[in-house]
Amino acid sequence: MMFTGIIEETGIVRSIKRTAHSAKVAIHAKTVLEETKIGDSIACDGVCLTVTKLHDDAFEVDIMHETMERTTFASLRAHAKLNLERALKASDRLGGHIVSGHIDDTGTIAEKKKDDIAHWVKVRTAPALMRYIVEKGSIAIDGISLTVAKTEQNAFWVSIIPHTEDVTTLLDKRVHEKVNLECDIIGKYVEKLTQPHTGSSSLDEAFLKRHGY
Repeated sequence: MMFTGIIEETGIVRSIKRTAHSAKVAIHAKTVLEETKIGDSIACDGVCLTVTKLHDDAFEVDIMHETMERTTFASLRAHAKLNLERALKASDRLGGHIVSGHIDDTGTIAEKKKDDIAHWVKVRTAPALMRYIVEKGSIAIDGISLTVAKTEQNAFWVSIIPHTEDVTTLLDKRVHEKVNLECDIIGKYVEKLTQPHTGSSSLDEAFLKRHGY
């Protein structure tokens, strides 16, 4: 499945039942329930989760140990708002960018400032993640498809238009609060393909010459 980072609505966490390292969460929603079936995928703050139970005004998901460790869900609370998006249909427009719903890591809101009609948000994250974050490239923050406005050594900036402010939770986040980050998947695949390995089809200069490039 895949997503685009175009948020359909914000949902509200109705309940959380925790075990030692996992959780079962019920999320109040409306729009994303339309045509949704048990087993379908919904991105919740950018995290691809499987619908395990449906109600008239809510759906339930299971959050496993790996997801808890990789995302902000370890600190999830009842009544929290979440950005929601159903998986992309083959006939839909790709309005944002390719988003898998597999979070790379979390970042921390470092600064927010107003700029006429827009808001600038600075997100600090690990250097290992910054290698995939490029100026004017795409980034998903809590599931929201955004353009990287500028980068620093251990941080990057995005600019939020009024529409994004109105339909997502990003500007509700406080400075020092954590967010889920998913880097552009294309960059990760390119890096993997260009790394040396034991196979015979490494995408290096010799491979390109052999195939007429």
